[in-house]
Amino acid sequence: MGECSEHRCWDELLPDALGLIFRNLSLKDVLTVVPRVCKSWGRVVAGPYCWQDIDIQEWSQQQSKPDHLRRMVHMLIARSGGSFHRISVSGLPGDSLFAFIGDQARSLKTLELPRSEISDSLVENVAPRLSNVTFLDVSSCTKIGARALEAFGKHCRSLVGLRRVMHPTDVVGRASQHDEARAIACNMPKLRHLEIGYMLIATKAVVEIASHCHDLKFLDLRGCWNVDDKFLQERYPGLKVVGPYVDDCYENSFWEECSDDSDDSIYWELMDDDYYAAGSDDEGIWDDGQGLEGLEVRFYGGGFSESHAGFDWPPSP
Repeated sequence: MGECSEHRCWDELLPDALGLIFRNLSLKDVLTVVPRVCKSWGRVVAGPYCWQDIDIQEWSQQQSKPDHLRRMVHMLIARSGGSFHRISVSGLPGDSLFAFIGDQARSLKTLELPRSEISDSLVENVAPRLSNVTFLDVSSCTKIGARALEAFGKHCRSLVGLRRVMHPTDVVGRASQHDEARAIACNMPKLRHLEIGYMLIATKAVVEIASHCHDLKFLDLRGCWNVDDKFLQERYPGLKVVGPYVDDCYENSFWEECSDDSDDSIYWELMDDDYYAAGSDDEGIWDDGQGLEGLEVRFYGGGFSESHAGFDWPPSP
C-alpha cells in the first residue's frame, strides 16, 4: 500500500488510459492475460476501450465454419458498444452479417471485407448507413459489381481510399470490368488512393477514373495487362502508378496516408477466440463461456501487413 500512496496504482488509471496502454500489447495477451490480472483490468478489456479497431482478418481466413465467424463479429461489435472505427474481416458469410455491421456503423471509417459473400442488392440497402467510411476494401468480392461500387460511392461521400483487387481466378469467364471502372470514376471523386489489381480493364477506363478523381495520388494497376502505364505517367505526371507488372512484394502505406485516425491505428497480430462476457464483474470473467462454446481458438506466430488482403500475387508473364 505504501507504493500506491506515493505512486498511482495501475488499477486506478482511467479505463480509457488503460485501453490505450493495452493496445500496445499483443492481442493474445489482451485476451488471455490482462483479464486475469485484476477485476478492473478485466472490466476494461470487456468494455469498448480496447475494441475500437476490430481486426480479425487473419483469424477469419482460417475459419471453415461461418457460424464461428458470425459469433465472433457479433461479440466484438457488442463489446465495442458500436463505437468501433475499423473492422477488417475476410470471407464474410452472406448478407445478414454485413447488414448487422451496417446497423452498428455510426463511427465506422475503415471497412475491409475481402473475399466476402456480399451482394449488389444488399450493398444498395446497407450503404446509406456507411456515410462515415473513408477507406473501403472489397477485394475478391465476386458477387458484387458496378451496382455495389456505385452505391458505396454515392453514400460514402468522404471515401478517399478503395481497394478492389481481384485474383485471376476471380475474373475467369468475364469479358471486362469497365462498368466497375466507370462506377468508380463517376461516384468516388475524392479518391486519393486506388488499388484495382487484376481488374479486366484497359487504358481508356483508367483514364476516365483519373480524369474524374482529381485528387488521386496513388494507382495500383498490377496485373491489369491491357493498361498502358507509360501513357498514364505522361498524361498524369503527379500520379504514382504501380504496375501493370507484378512485383514480389505488395506494399502499401495507405492507412497512414489518409486516415483521420492514423495516429491511433493499431497493429494487431490477429483476432482469435475469447470467452468472457462483456461487463462481467466476476473473477472468472475469462472462463464465463456466454454462448461461445466450441469457438475455435488459434494463435499464430508472425505478423502481417494491415494493407495486405491475403492475396498471393501471380508473377508477371
